[in-house]
Amino acid sequence: MVGSNSSIGQSASFHLTGIPGYENGHHFISIPFCMFYLVGILGNCTILHIIHTDKTLHEPMYYFLAMLSLTDMGMSISTLPTVLKIFWFDAQEIRVNACVAQMYFIHTFSLMESSVLLAMAFDRYVAICDPLRYSSKLTPRCILYIGIIIVVSCSIVLPAILTRIPTFSFCHSHVLSHSYCLHQDVIRLACADISFNIVYGLFVVAFYWGVNSLGILLSYAFILHSVLSIASQGGKFKALHTCASHICAVLILYVPMIGLSLVHHFAKHSFPILHITMANIYLLVPPVLNSIIYSIKTKQIHQGFLRLLAAKRVGLAQT
Repeated sequence: MVGSNSSIGQSASFHLTGIPGYENGHHFISIPFCMFYLVGILGNCTILHIIHTDKTLHEPMYYFLAMLSLTDMGMSISTLPTVLKIFWFDAQEIRVNACVAQMYFIHTFSLMESSVLLAMAFDRYVAICDPLRYSSKLTPRCILYIGIIIVVSCSIVLPAILTRIPTFSFCHSHVLSHSYCLHQDVIRLACADISFNIVYGLFVVAFYWGVNSLGILLSYAFILHSVLSIASQGGKFKALHTCASHICAVLILYVPMIGLSLVHHFAKHSFPILHITMANIYLLVPPVLNSIIYSIKTKQIHQGFLRLLAAKRVGLAQT
C-alpha cells in the first residue's frame, strides 16, 4: 500500500527505496552489494572457525573478537533480505510486522556491536595496564557473564517502542528512505503521537552509545597514560600495536554513525542518495572492514587464514 491513503496497524505496508534515479541499473548495482555481503559474512565465519578450531586462541581477546564477528554477521544478515529483494526482483513492499522485526534486529545488533567494542576496550585496558592480573580478571566465566549481559541488555530495550508501531496509523506517504526499515525513518510517517518513541529513542542512543563511547575513551585514556610510562620506544610501540585493530573497529563504526547523524540533522533536504549512501556505509561497511582488518593486523588470525588456504590447496591438489 503506497501513497497517501490512511492505514492502521497491521494492515499497513511500506515501500522501500533502492537507489533513486538508478532503478534501471539495480541489477548491476547489486553486484557490489553482493560482494560486501559475501566478504562480510564469509570473512567473519572464517574468523569464528579459526578461533573455534585453534586452541591457542581460546583467550579473552579472541573470545571478544568472536563476539564482534557474530554481531557483524547479525548486522549483515538483518539487511540482506530486503536489499537483495529490491535489487534483484524490484520487490519494494514490506508489511509492517516484517518491518518491525527487521528494525529490531538492525538496531539490536548495532547496540550489541557498540557494547562489544566497549568490552574489547576493557580487555585492552586490563592487558596493558594490569597485565599480571589479566588472566585472573578476565576468566572464561567473567567473559561469559559479559557476553550474557551484552545480549540481554541490548535485546530487551527496544520492544518498548517497536511494539507500538503496529498500533500507529500512517496517513502520509508510505515510502521509506532506505532499502531496509529504520525506526526514525518509519515513525516520521505516522499520524499518531510519537513523542514517547522520540524521547525513548533519544534515551537509548544517549545511554547505550553515550556510555559505551565514554567507556572506550576512558579506557584509552588510561591505556595512553600507561604506555607513556614505558621507558623503551619498542615497548610503547608494541603496546599500542596490540590496540590498532580495535581502534580501527571503533572508528569504522562510530565515524559513519556520526556522519549519518550529521546528515540527518543538518542536511535534511540534501540529495536522497547522500542519506542512502551514508546509511549503507554505516550498516554494510563495518562487517566487511572488521573481518579484513583483523585478518591482516592480528598475527594469529592471519596465520589461521593462511593455514586454511594451504589446506584448501592441498585438498584441491589431491582431487
